[in-house]
Amino acid sequence: MPGQLHPTGCENWGARMRDFSTGHRKSPLGVNQIGFDRILMAVAATFLSVAAATANAQSGPVKSPADLAIDAAIPLPEPANVPPPTVNDFKPDTTAAAPAPTTSPKKEEAAAPIAAPATTATVPPAATAPTATAPTATMPAATAAVPAAEPPKTEPAKTEPATAAPAIAAADQPVADKLRDLLAAKGARYFDRKNERTAVDNFYKDRNYTPLWSEAGAASDRAKSVIARLKDASSDGMNPADYPTPDFAAATTPDAQAEAELRLTASMLDYARHAQSGRMHFSRVSADISFPEHPVDPVEVLINVSTARDASAALAGYNPPHKGYQALKAKLAELRGVTEDTSKHIAEGDVLKFVKPTRKKPNPVVAEDDRVPALRAKLHITENADDKRYDAKVADAVRKFQSGNGLKATGVLDNVTVRALNGPKNDRKIDIVRANMERWRWLPRELGAKALGDAYVILNIPDYTLKLMQGDKQIWTTRVVVGKPGKHATPELTETMKFITVNPTWNVPPSIIYNEYLPALAQDPTVLDRMGLKLARAADGSIRISQPPGDANALGRIRFNFPNKFLVYQHDTPDKHLFAKEERAFSHGCMRVQNPDQYAANLLSIALPKDNYTPERIKGMYGRSEVNINFPTPIPVNITYQTAFVDSAGKLEFRKDIYSRDSRVLALLKSSEGRDMETAVSHAQPNYVRPTNVRVPGDSFASNSGLGFFERLFGPPMPPPAPVRQRRVVR
Repeated sequence: MPGQLHPTGCENWGARMRDFSTGHRKSPLGVNQIGFDRILMAVAATFLSVAAATANAQSGPVKSPADLAIDAAIPLPEPANVPPPTVNDFKPDTTAAAPAPTTSPKKEEAAAPIAAPATTATVPPAATAPTATAPTATMPAATAAVPAAEPPKTEPAKTEPATAAPAIAAADQPVADKLRDLLAAKGARYFDRKNERTAVDNFYKDRNYTPLWSEAGAASDRAKSVIARLKDASSDGMNPADYPTPDFAAATTPDAQAEAELRLTASMLDYARHAQSGRMHFSRVSADISFPEHPVDPVEVLINVSTARDASAALAGYNPPHKGYQALKAKLAELRGVTEDTSKHIAEGDVLKFVKPTRKKPNPVVAEDDRVPALRAKLHITENADDKRYDAKVADAVRKFQSGNGLKATGVLDNVTVRALNGPKNDRKIDIVRANMERWRWLPRELGAKALGDAYVILNIPDYTLKLMQGDKQIWTTRVVVGKPGKHATPELTETMKFITVNPTWNVPPSIIYNEYLPALAQDPTVLDRMGLKLARAADGSIRISQPPGDANALGRIRFNFPNKFLVYQHDTPDKHLFAKEERAFSHGCMRVQNPDQYAANLLSIALPKDNYTPERIKGMYGRSEVNINFPTPIPVNITYQTAFVDSAGKLEFRKDIYSRDSRVLALLKSSEGRDMETAVSHAQPNYVRPTNVRVPGDSFASNSGLGFFERLFGPPMPPPAPVRQRRVVR
């Protein structure tokens, strides 16, 4: 290390010199100690002569043997680290390289040359010796130990000078002084997040506390640009009241101007943080939402906004770049800019019902109403467009509309159905769009895998659809069945699909075993056999139920695996009839895919393009043995909850809020909880541990006791036992 003597250097050398004066001891090899020391001194002289020759060959004045001996005893310092750049080192629209770590004063002192002791010299280690040259035979060995008369003259390592802090204009000096005082004494009042407080303090310190947002007491153009963006936060679905802006014109004293400076900096950081990650933490909406967090770096925000040519655009850039988000933003502007057209609305009124003919009433009265022609137009019934009768065709169209919009499919036109037909008012539409824009902020900024052309899967729960994308191009889409509302809701998440399994075995989740199958088994001992399920007790005493591969397997023929903490995945299903329904929330949380063979072939065409997987080849793999096909590069899977989105034709679509999450998001967006909304909250996660020592009907099936079916199921007859306290069975 710098400043320390090598173990084979000065200390050992001095010891050997002392031994040389005695002349009695021998080396371990049996050579006289005097001769051994002479050999070492000759080697040292050789190294010193080599060092002298090398120094002369390079440049600089010729050094004496004494100087060379001293140089050999002193390690050269390591090059000094370049100081980290300040904000003034960055230019607009340029990318700064990562700054090198700063060397502390103590380390610099430790790295400085240290003079060798006056009575000794050090032989340089062999590992650092220069290329050998012929030694000078006439050089006396004793010159290796010439005492040093003064510290060695070595040139200091060259370092890049640190960028000087900018000069402060005389008019801004009072504000700079107040800024320094405010940050030192009351910084936490403006920036309660430690990372932001540290970033702001260092940012202004590097500027010598020159104000960023004002010049000679007046708001700068950069300040006006940022203020305009903050006041227009509603265009991105956020609330401008969350980002208050100061009035620089009213700030007439240095204290007020310093206050305005920090207030604007705080609002800017708040906006960037909310635009990047969301106004609220997703855990506050539901326990079954989990996305990788992508917090904003306040240092990067300060540098970016303070150096960009367009500060407003730089700040707006923290909003999601996704096409789906940008489309919703455009529709939000349209909804706010267009006066609601109520001319085509259907008026509320009497309930209209179609009565089917019966034997008793073969010709029932058909209700007539002046609203029916408008109703026919709304439901796209072109036949008899001006007919006022509420006939079977109109009733069937109403029933279909009700089924697709979360209403009870009765075919009866009531005021609830009328309001749904008219659609939500603009205010309600705006709120729903804002809630969905907030959800986009939770998603990763990069949805796909770059190595695969930005390929990814995106599934929209309320729309019951799955899409395979590559960049902005849709490769394939299909219908899906999702989880039932309540405790079986499909979670929102982002994970990576790592492999698919053909002919999967279904290992029944513990929650289903203990909440559903064991109670059913207690009522009907044959239920598992009829379902093709196998029950076994593991070595730890827990119960395991599985279903072997086959046509009747609950997972169908293919399972798509993206490991996650919720234990859900996508898979085939034998219940194909469910895909014909408009609402398809029937599962325990997993997602059933309508055309799994096509899905698998399309995924593999991206993950393994040279293997030529086709739907026919996938079907040819169906059998009784599990087959795993691994993806060399995992494909991201994004499970989202979009009750409002813009379709491929540019139309704003709304879907039923099947899990009632819009109301929770909107309540938070409109609340005054402030910064607490960004804090994650903990939820009790489902317990997936399998209980042990559970009594199960049929545990004795595997024994060869010779008992009958019911005796094996419930045990052999026993004499009436003595009264005992009944135990509870843990399920």
